[in-house]
Amino acid sequence: MRCFPRQIVLTLLFCLLASSLFAADDWRVWRGPTGNGVAAAGQTPPVKWSETENIHWKTPLPGRGHASPIVVNDRVLIATADESQEIQSVVCLARDSGKILWKTDVNRGGFAPKIHQKNTHASPTLASNGELVFAAFPHHESIQLTALDLDGKQRWQIRAGGFLPRAYQFGYGPSPLLYENTVIVAAEYEKNGYLAAFDQQTGKEVWRLDRPDKINFSTPIVARIAGRDQLLHSGNSRVASFDPRNGREIWSVPAPWIVSCGTMVWDQELVFASGGFPTKGTIAVKADGSDKVAWTNRVKCYEQSMLAANGYLYAVDDNGIAYCWDAQTGKEMWKYRLGGKVSSSLVLANGNLYLTNERGTTFVFRSNPQKFELLAENQLGDEGFASPAICGSQIFHRAAGRASGKRQDMLYCIGK
Repeated sequence: MRCFPRQIVLTLLFCLLASSLFAADDWRVWRGPTGNGVAAAGQTPPVKWSETENIHWKTPLPGRGHASPIVVNDRVLIATADESQEIQSVVCLARDSGKILWKTDVNRGGFAPKIHQKNTHASPTLASNGELVFAAFPHHESIQLTALDLDGKQRWQIRAGGFLPRAYQFGYGPSPLLYENTVIVAAEYEKNGYLAAFDQQTGKEVWRLDRPDKINFSTPIVARIAGRDQLLHSGNSRVASFDPRNGREIWSVPAPWIVSCGTMVWDQELVFASGGFPTKGTIAVKADGSDKVAWTNRVKCYEQSMLAANGYLYAVDDNGIAYCWDAQTGKEMWKYRLGGKVSSSLVLANGNLYLTNERGTTFVFRSNPQKFELLAENQLGDEGFASPAICGSQIFHRAAGRASGKRQDMLYCIGK
């Protein structure tokens, strides 16, 4: 029997332990490990920070984007775009130091000539299954879906489908979604919109669902609710559930809006969605297929995803007003004006809610339904559209600033 020196054995054990710890609290997809914006249990991330306080590292990012970071084992990955050269890329950084390990250019040329002023050419968040990283970019009037390994090598690239909006040339936003062995992509516009699933290993199409000929920007999500896995999606005047294995509709109910941008959330047997064009509102629906609408209100959370936890629904609208409602009844528990326009989404960790406005201010307040409790206002840069990823009791956050006179995206690791 071959014997190994004690130091080598200890090193191997440490690496295995570290790997398992990273995997336990990774933030590998949009909306985090549970799909609803809630960090893994036991997290104690900082509540207060600044450019000089509780910053573990900060790294300038090439290009521009609104994609949020994901964290996979010992790496942080993020999508970005060089608008002048029309290059879309995936950037990988070391989780412990912020050092850029690699940058892989995924697409060149073919940028839409016009997008919304609040959008970018790299807004969808990446997704990873722990071995591959999936990027969805609008490119040459289509959605290009790419799979890279964790060393930045391309495994495959496909044209997921067309994307050529005409009436509303606002660009693209939905993030790729992982379910079992598939990666699911949404692209809805005035003609030939779709939801489609592809094999993670090969890129081969598994199923495709034609969508109504209307624009929409929501990212779908899979929830285990009412005894089954449901692909929840809002938009095109409906709140709907589909079977994530084949795309077949399970149930749907009318919604007062055509367009929504946020990802649906859920709590117990209810699902929640909000939209804003042409009519604004928030809706709660029973997910058991009964088509029962539990309650509605007139609050518009258009771009933001809400957060449901412990029987309550928390939301921040476009104008920076925070709300708490009883999830079952819709009763307003409180509302509070945080201030500033908001495009990012709520994240929950250690009983605290984190929300960044477009000016780069991150508000931290308690998930307390009895009263609003503001804990801190934290400023990084002067622009914030991405949502934070929280794992290992650290916050990974993208912000942008113009301190040097030129816009610069930064990725921060915030930790004690």
